[in-house]
Amino acid sequence: MKVCKFGGTSVASAEQIKKVAAIVQSDPNRKIVVVSAPGKRFSGDTKVTDLLIELGRASLAGERVEAPLEKVVQRYAQIAEELDLDPAVSRAIQTDLWNRLSADKSNEELYMDRIKASGEDNSAKLIAAYFAVAGLQAKYVNPGDAGLIVNDLPKRTQELPEAYERLAALRNTEAVSVFPGFFGFTKNGTLRTFERGGSDITGSILAAAVKAELYENFTDVDCVFAANPHIVANPVEIEKMTYREMRELSYAGFAVFHDEALMPAFKESVPVCIKNTNHPAAPGTMIVKERDYSERPVTGISADSGFSTLYVSKYLMNREIGFGRNLLQILEDEGISYEHIPSGIDNLSVIIRSHQLTQEKETRIVQRIQSEMHADDVHIRSDFSMVVLVGEGMNHTIGLAARAASAIARTGANIEMINQGSSEVSLVFGVLKHDETKILKELYQEFFEPALVK
Repeated sequence: MKVCKFGGTSVASAEQIKKVAAIVQSDPNRKIVVVSAPGKRFSGDTKVTDLLIELGRASLAGERVEAPLEKVVQRYAQIAEELDLDPAVSRAIQTDLWNRLSADKSNEELYMDRIKASGEDNSAKLIAAYFAVAGLQAKYVNPGDAGLIVNDLPKRTQELPEAYERLAALRNTEAVSVFPGFFGFTKNGTLRTFERGGSDITGSILAAAVKAELYENFTDVDCVFAANPHIVANPVEIEKMTYREMRELSYAGFAVFHDEALMPAFKESVPVCIKNTNHPAAPGTMIVKERDYSERPVTGISADSGFSTLYVSKYLMNREIGFGRNLLQILEDEGISYEHIPSGIDNLSVIIRSHQLTQEKETRIVQRIQSEMHADDVHIRSDFSMVVLVGEGMNHTIGLAARAASAIARTGANIEMINQGSSEVSLVFGVLKHDETKILKELYQEFFEPALVK
C-alpha cells in the first residue's frame, strides 16, 4: 500500500486534479490520497488558505463576510464546473463555510482553525467526487471519524499515540481513501490544525499508521535539489538522502517538505519519495534510513533568515551552577523556544526565531537577565540568517569545516556563529542576512561544482 500526498499546486485547478486522478489510477497500490487546499494557479494568485484567513479575520472583526466568502466559493465552483461535477458539490461547500462562520467565536484560535481547515476538507470532498466520476472507487474520509486524534491547547498541535492504532484500520479499505490534510480532532471533538504545510505531516502519520510500503509526496518539482534553484543555477539533483538530512534541510529553509513531517515515517522506516505531479515519470528524490555517502560528503546547502541572537556575558559563568537553566526559564516564561546555543566559558548566545519576539518581550528578557542573573552584558541583535551544510558523510571528512569557512571568507562576509550538532550531520553558520545569497553561491561552488568538472 502507498500513501500519496498532493500539495496545493497539485490541486489548484481542474487541470491539476485530473493529473492527480491519472496518477492514482496508474498504480492500484495508491490507496490513501492526502490533499491540501487549492494553491496558486499562477504567479500573483492567492492560495485558498490565505483567502480563508482573510474570511475568518473579517468574521472575527464583525465585518461583512459576503465578499471574502464569495472569493473562496468561486474558487471551488470554478474547479467543480471544469470537472463537470454536479452543482450540488459547490452548494455543499458554500453551506459548509456558512456553518463554520456561525460557530462559537469565544476562542479565536480554534475558530480560525475551523475556518482554515475547510480548505483541505472541501478539497478532499471535491476530489473524492471527481475520482468517482473518473471511474475510481473512492471515498472521502473525515479525520475525526478515522481517528486522527491530536492534543489540546495550549500546546502546539501534535498527534497522540492512539491515533496510529485507529488510523491503521484504513489499511483494510478497498476503496481509495481521500483524506484532508492539515488538521485533526482532540478527544472531545475539537478541530485543531497543524502548522502551515501540515498536510505533509498528515500524510506521514497515515503512512506510518498503515505501515505503507512508500509515502509519495507530490509537489511541483521533479526532485530535491542540492541548493535553492532560484539562487544557484542548475543545482545538482539529489537522488537519495536520509531522513536526518531531509530534516536538517527542511529546517533550514527547504520548502519542499515540512520539517516535522518525517518523524512518523522515520519511526516506522517508511521510505519517502518526493515527486512531481506535472512530471510523475521522473524518479524523484528518495528519503531513506541509510545511504552511501562516500561519493559526496555534503548532500545539500540551505539557508533561512529571520533569526535573532540573545547574547549574554558574565565572568566565571562556567562555574555558576544553574545559569543555563535559569536563562532558559526566562525564555520559557515568555513562551519562546530556541534554535541553537553556541557558548564559551564566560558567554553564550541563544539563537531565536525573530517572529517570537516583540519589543516588549525583548525589554523584559534583557531586564530580567540583568537583574536576576547579574550578567555583565546582555543584548539582542536581529537580521541574521542560518546557512547550513548537510550531509551524512561530513562526520568522516577531514577539513570540511575549514573549507566551508574559507569559502565564506572569500565572500568578505563575517561568520557570527558556528554550531555543529552532536550527530555531525549538519554544520551551521550564523551570518548577517544581507550576506546570505553570496555565501550560498560560494559554498555551492566549493562543494559541488568541482565534482561536476571531474
